[in-house]
Amino acid sequence: MSENPVQPTSPAVREEEIARLASAIELKDPGTILRFGAAAQSRAQAAADAMLEGAQNRETGEAGQTLSAMLSALRGFDVGTLGEKPGFFQRIFTKAGAETTAIVQRYEGVREQVGLIGAKLDTHRTRLLEDVERLERLYVATLDWFHALADHIAAGERVLKQTDAEVIPALEAAAAKEGGDALSPQTLRDTRAARDELERRVHDLRLTRQVAMQTLPAIRLIQENDKALSSKIQSVLANTVPLWSQQLAQALAIHRMREAGAAVKQATDLTNKLLVANAETLRTGNAEARKELERGSFDIEAIKQANAALVGTIEDSLRIADEAKTQRRAAEAQLIACEQDIRRSLVAAKAQGSASGSVPATGRS
Repeated sequence: MSENPVQPTSPAVREEEIARLASAIELKDPGTILRFGAAAQSRAQAAADAMLEGAQNRETGEAGQTLSAMLSALRGFDVGTLGEKPGFFQRIFTKAGAETTAIVQRYEGVREQVGLIGAKLDTHRTRLLEDVERLERLYVATLDWFHALADHIAAGERVLKQTDAEVIPALEAAAAKEGGDALSPQTLRDTRAARDELERRVHDLRLTRQVAMQTLPAIRLIQENDKALSSKIQSVLANTVPLWSQQLAQALAIHRMREAGAAVKQATDLTNKLLVANAETLRTGNAEARKELERGSFDIEAIKQANAALVGTIEDSLRIADEAKTQRRAAEAQLIACEQDIRRSLVAAKAQGSASGSVPATGRS
């Protein structure tokens, strides 16, 4: 877009143009009055058509819609939700790492959509800049048209002033002169009519100049809207989209850090649990080992039991010995009685043999 301001026409150049336009007006030739400023006025339709085209520019509407679609796509992926902890049911039905994978896949889809919209926005921005250039040329042409109308008005007013001050008074004097030209009154009337026609033309040119004056800010308004929309598109492409991507990258990094932190916490908890369990196991084993180490070679209870058994054994032995001694004495008495019984029997048998006769004794020594 051109940044050079419109250079105003110098007073000398304008004065020369006004003099040229004034010299082209011939009150005696109605055609010069009818044609006066007609070319400048004809540019009003071209300016109106250009303004209508600018106001109905489809590119501006489509660019606005595309920009809205871009912002909707960016808002649709709320990176703030990545910082929220998943709910109870989400933790149950979501496998480890699946949440991050889903986020990345969704981001890839949105990023592709944003990329397509961004390319379309860049095309719109280029066309908007072209429209700004075209509107700048239209503004310069309209300003030139405005100055041309002003020059025509100044030239017409100069002719009117000269006509009122010089031409009409001279014709009035000629018409009032007795014996003058018989056509002088008609000439005066025609001149006055031409003067009035010129005055109406100047008035029409003033109205046209007012239209041109209103066209200038309207062109600037449309141009500023195109500039603002182009600037906003540039800002979104250069700032909003990269910031969105950066914020998403940070959110994903924080999300992964949170997952890694959870894994580290679980590992730390397991380590602490193992440390406590090992300490408890060591304590129990050490207590059992020390208990066994501190025991004597024989337990006092075992010694007492062994001693009681030994005493019982000795007592049993003594008792059994006494019983055996008593039994032997009884048996000895019985053996003596038996022996005596045998002797008595033998004595009784010998006595019976002697009484019945002498029986040879055989086998005696």
